[in-house]
Amino acid sequence: MRLHRLEVTAFGPFAAPQRIDFDALSGAGIFLLHGPTGAGKTSVLDAVCYALYGSVPGARQAPGTTLRSDHAAPDTPTEVTLELTVGGRRLEITRRPEQERPKKRGTGTTKDKAQTWLREHTPAGWTALSRSHQETGEEIEQLLGMSREQFCQVVLLPQGEFAQFLRAGAEARGRLLGRLFDTRRFAAVETLLAEHRRSAEAKVRAGDEKVLAAAQRLAQAAGESADLRAWPLPAHQPGDPGLADAVRAWAAVARCSARERLTVAEYALAAAESRHAAARRAAEEARELDRLQHRHAETARRAALLAQAEPERQRVRELLDRARRGALVAPALELRGAAAAAHLTAARAETLARAELPPALAGAGAEQLGSVEQRLREELGAAGAAQRAEQRSAEIGRERATLERETRDAEEQHQESAEWLARWESTRAALLERVDAAQQALTLAEQLAGRLEPARIQLAAARRRDALAADAEAAARELDSVREESYAAKEGWLELKEARLRGIAAELAQALVAGEPCTVCGSQQHPAPARPAPGHVDREAEDAAHARFEQAEERRAAVERRLAVVREAEAEAAGAAGDATTAELLVLTTDLTGRHAAAQAEAAGLHAARERLARAEREHEARSSERLEAERRAAARVSRREALDREQAALEAELVVVRGDSPSVAARARTLEDRIRMVTTAAVALRRAEATAARLKEADDQLADAAFKAGFATTEEAADAVLPEYERTALQHRLDAWQAEEAMLADRRAETGTAAAAALPPADPAAAEAAAERAAVRLRTAGSAVDAARVRCAELDRLSRQAEQELRALGPLREAYERVARLAALTAGTSADNERKMRLESYVLAARLEQVAAAASVRLLRMSAGRYTLVHSDARSGGRGRSGLGLHVVDAWTGSERDTATLSGGETFFASLALALGLADVVTDEAGGMRLDTLFIDEGFGSLDDQALDEVLDVLDSLRERDRSVGIVSHVGDLRTRVQAQLEIVKQRGGSVVRHRTAGVTD
Repeated sequence: MRLHRLEVTAFGPFAAPQRIDFDALSGAGIFLLHGPTGAGKTSVLDAVCYALYGSVPGARQAPGTTLRSDHAAPDTPTEVTLELTVGGRRLEITRRPEQERPKKRGTGTTKDKAQTWLREHTPAGWTALSRSHQETGEEIEQLLGMSREQFCQVVLLPQGEFAQFLRAGAEARGRLLGRLFDTRRFAAVETLLAEHRRSAEAKVRAGDEKVLAAAQRLAQAAGESADLRAWPLPAHQPGDPGLADAVRAWAAVARCSARERLTVAEYALAAAESRHAAARRAAEEARELDRLQHRHAETARRAALLAQAEPERQRVRELLDRARRGALVAPALELRGAAAAAHLTAARAETLARAELPPALAGAGAEQLGSVEQRLREELGAAGAAQRAEQRSAEIGRERATLERETRDAEEQHQESAEWLARWESTRAALLERVDAAQQALTLAEQLAGRLEPARIQLAAARRRDALAADAEAAARELDSVREESYAAKEGWLELKEARLRGIAAELAQALVAGEPCTVCGSQQHPAPARPAPGHVDREAEDAAHARFEQAEERRAAVERRLAVVREAEAEAAGAAGDATTAELLVLTTDLTGRHAAAQAEAAGLHAARERLARAEREHEARSSERLEAERRAAARVSRREALDREQAALEAELVVVRGDSPSVAARARTLEDRIRMVTTAAVALRRAEATAARLKEADDQLADAAFKAGFATTEEAADAVLPEYERTALQHRLDAWQAEEAMLADRRAETGTAAAAALPPADPAAAEAAAERAAVRLRTAGSAVDAARVRCAELDRLSRQAEQELRALGPLREAYERVARLAALTAGTSADNERKMRLESYVLAARLEQVAAAASVRLLRMSAGRYTLVHSDARSGGRGRSGLGLHVVDAWTGSERDTATLSGGETFFASLALALGLADVVTDEAGGMRLDTLFIDEGFGSLDDQALDEVLDVLDSLRERDRSVGIVSHVGDLRTRVQAQLEIVKQRGGSVVRHRTAGVTD
């Protein structure tokens, strides 16, 4: 990577635009960057870092700080431009931070969002690559192969920090190396293994809990027994390896005891079953004897009742005999009643029909009524023919009315057509004028449409710009809030961590075991272990606070990304909307829309106007043709009206004869139809009455003959003997019941067992049943005991299988836990197999530190005239500090090895500078071997004498190999005479300025 040009405007202490030509400064290989305190030397390095990464190093990016110069004019934007070559590509990066500027219209300020431009120089000139912050940052970081922290340590060498690195403890060194080499993945491996260990331990404990729960269920199922009281349930704790064998042994004892109790219960059940069977037989014999004795007594009682009912039986027999003979006459009686009812109905209908006849026909017979009906029907036929003639006469009248109406309509239509044809020329001229106006409106609408769509797009972009501006302000407020939450969470975490470190002795004391060596001092005696103080903070509380801090950081990063996206979208919308306000664009769009709508509405009538003109021309042609056709139809109507008049006169002469005194032929036909209906009804009623009288006489003769044959003297006596079916059925049922009772009593008297039982003493079935019930209770008790014993055995078998399954499932979990626990302890440095007690991350960092020490020793030997060499130490540290991150210096003059904290001021500068350069080489190799052609070294030269300064400059001059340049940031006056190429920062009231000086030439 080589820097070519840096331009800053309104950045830090620089108000006016300043340009730094690194190509000119790099010609000598080493150049000096100097100036008074506060002039802005570090701001030059900040501008380089900001151009590359969009932020400045370390604490200078703290909340509340701003990159904008306080000396710059309000309308001068803050901007940084850096031109560099990296990865064989020449790029130009321009960045503007978020800043306030005066409004273009009105008073006050508005906030411009951050902007980024990335360009690449090609043979065709500068080519724009991106305007996205994210894309530019990813492209630069990918080309450099370093994060911002690595760049600040490798390219902008902070000499003072590396002096602190030499004197720092293992923890501080580990933090710096962890940031540079990004060993978070190894720490993540440690955390992941620890989580796996806790998860596996939880699974083992859960499995142990399940086994103990199964053992408790076994104890509940086993119940109380002498064998089990002598063999109590194991009281092991979860995680005990001997738990499985203990549970298996106890389950076996419980199953054996349950089977013994089942055998005893089965023997008791067999004895109870035999006693219950004997008692049941005795109870059944007593019930049978009691039944026979009661049966004998019941038979005697019912025989006495049957003898008392004999007179009633005789009466029922006589009633049934008369009813059977009456049933033979019943059909004749029903036939005679039906005939009498039919004759009565027919006689009544005849009387009513004769009452409607004229007096002349009141006493007429059936033949006379028939002849009258025939004559009336002939007259009705003649009226039907005349009715058709009357209908034709009416049709002729309607047709003449239609002709009259058509004549009047034709005359009106002729008059209207004549008037319309007279107005034709003026109508045609008006329609042509409408067509021309609509055509002009269509042309105007097309012109306005071409202006309306861009205006609408610009208005939408302006509205989107305003909405995104509001979103950006809301996101900025939210970012301030989440930043405060993050800072508060960090402060809380650091406070808890500090509190935990203050009480770490008590936490270590909790892990002490009597007789085992202390992990801190190694002593096996622990006379006074520390006790936790009130409010002691444990590791869980610290981890929880750290987790809250990380969550707050994640929320802050998410809000920053969202704010960047919103501001980028706002810039795009602002570019599309232009400088016009939303209200101005709305007024313009509304005006264009109204004018376009009016023109389009008027142009919409073009087709209709053309259609109306075409219809009018077709109508003119049709009306001209219809005028001639109307004259021909008028002559035809006159001829038709004269023919209809002649036909109607002939029909009217014929109808006068047929109507007679009726108003019409239809009325005459209705009168004839009514007379025919009356005569026909009377004739039918007369014939029906004569027929029913004959059937009634025949039914009387049949009834008298049936009564005589059935043995009755008169028909009235036969009618009285007839009984309804339900009464005859009821009498028959009573007689059948008496006969069945008599047969049943005869059967019982023939039974020998009943009579023998009656001779025995009375039976006592209740006492026998009570004895059988007591035996049944004892049987159920014994059966319940057997069932309970069987259920207990089955349940113990099932629970034993379940416990065995739990134990088998627990085996792999315990093996997995032991394997993960060994790995987690090994990576955490707590395992006995880890001799140096080094964590995995510390082990990786130790390897990196060894590489850095080797690279630094090459330059330290040259700067110290071959005296000092840096070596890595992996000796164990005391207490809970990191092991493997020790750094010693070997003195070749004395042959001794000592800690780097014992170096003097000048020696410390040698070592820190060599360490910084060595670290830059190692990080560069880590980043993929990216060549660094421009380096900066900050301060530390004031502690050197003239000879040491010459040696250091020789070492720095060696860095110029392969066209590399080194910039020194220092206040030392001797360097101004030793280094020819200089960049001076001059502090002024209106803002700092830069001056180049090369070989005595100043610009």
